[in-house]
Amino acid sequence: MTVLDKADVLAGLSASWDAIAALLADVGEEQSRTPTALPGWDVHDVVAHMVGTESMLLGLAVPEPDVDLQTLGHVRNFVGAMNEPWVRSLRGESGADLLARFRDVTARRRAALNAMAIEDWNAPTQTPAGPDSYGRFMRIRVFDCWMHEQDIRAALGRGPSESELSGADARLSLDEMAASMSFVVGKKGQAPDGSRVLLKLTGPLSREIRVAVDGRAALVEDFDGADPTTAVTLDGLQFTRLAGGRALVDYRPAGIDYAGDAVVGARIMENIAYVI
Repeated sequence: MTVLDKADVLAGLSASWDAIAALLADVGEEQSRTPTALPGWDVHDVVAHMVGTESMLLGLAVPEPDVDLQTLGHVRNFVGAMNEPWVRSLRGESGADLLARFRDVTARRRAALNAMAIEDWNAPTQTPAGPDSYGRFMRIRVFDCWMHEQDIRAALGRGPSESELSGADARLSLDEMAASMSFVVGKKGQAPDGSRVLLKLTGPLSREIRVAVDGRAALVEDFDGADPTTAVTLDGLQFTRLAGGRALVDYRPAGIDYAGDAVVGARIMENIAYVI
């Protein structure tokens, strides 16, 4: 069970919600209908999805779908089928009204989360990553909202500044992504036994993620003085795009450098997208 500091995670979640609201404040109606990298969704739809998720977490019922969701090519699993009714039901709202709804629902969620007892915060629950603590679930919410902020930025061509990538929301999102890298390296990337893989992220989201394969892949703090057998170096924001199944953005360096066993490194990067 993952135990996370409640104040830290809630600070990151609030920072993400505030950043999204600020980003949307001067987005006009036409701009809000700009397609994003997410199949079938424009900027307005991405915001509607976040409104829907936080509404569900407040206990509001999912709207009845107006179409057979199985006929929609971009709805590929249970999560997509749960998201789409909210997106479709809110499409008729103006961007300004949807932003007001986003501010209202996130304010209500802030109040509910701040009032939550620490016992409930650490209690087991079902999360998108499987059974874990409610605190882990909320770190996944930080990750989801932060990734969608980046989706909106990419669609509108408004890349984040370095300071906008230095907050708790970005740090917690990388923490959440790093937690899945043993699965990516070992299962998806098929790094052989004995591998020591270093993912070196550069730029404002600089970080070093180490995975050792000893029977099974696991995150490690260091390699006990040994050199990595494979090292992959790339910009931190571009790493989040690739791991999230998105295309690279044009406002961050796009190069990927390999050292050591480049074949293993390339295979990991070819399979790094793990987000459902």
